[in-house]
Amino acid sequence: MSEDETNPAEPHPADVIQALNAENVELKDKLLRAHAEADNIRKRGEREREDTRLYAVTRFARDVLGVADNFERAMAALPPEKLEAADPQVRGVIEGVQATERQLLATLAQHGVKAIETEGAKFDPNLHQAIAEVPGSGKPAGTIVNVMQTGYTIAGRLLRPAMVTVAKAEAGGTGETVDTSA
Repeated sequence: MSEDETNPAEPHPADVIQALNAENVELKDKLLRAHAEADNIRKRGEREREDTRLYAVTRFARDVLGVADNFERAMAALPPEKLEAADPQVRGVIEGVQATERQLLATLAQHGVKAIETEGAKFDPNLHQAIAEVPGSGKPAGTIVNVMQTGYTIAGRLLRPAMVTVAKAEAGGTGETVDTSA
């Protein structure tokens, strides 16, 4: 048998090289895909850890918001003139309650819990819960008139919507209201 002839049982060297090159390409592709999948898993794990860190206090924060609400109601029930006229000891207690409320809100803010800004804002169903429509008293329809309960976000996500009353549309400035439910 000459060197140009090959044994029919053995594959031709060119075929072997072609098969090895194809296998090499396939293995490189599998390796790249495995690296990409490992990178995706690592990134997903980092995102989940970050979310867990940011939102770990969510349940606790919701519970503590009830305490913040009670502080807010207590301070709203005391007219400023009564505070000024109060006995110095009583005034000291009230100022202590105010300081405690400020510290509570500051601590919540340090953990990403922030009050939703509603002053003069338009109603946003993503942040507010309308509990009533009321005459706007000169405010445009859909503007928040009164906040019944402060809303909060945690790290940019809604923790609790603000419960608000919203201005009704007024017909021609006559004080008559227009049904905005349709």
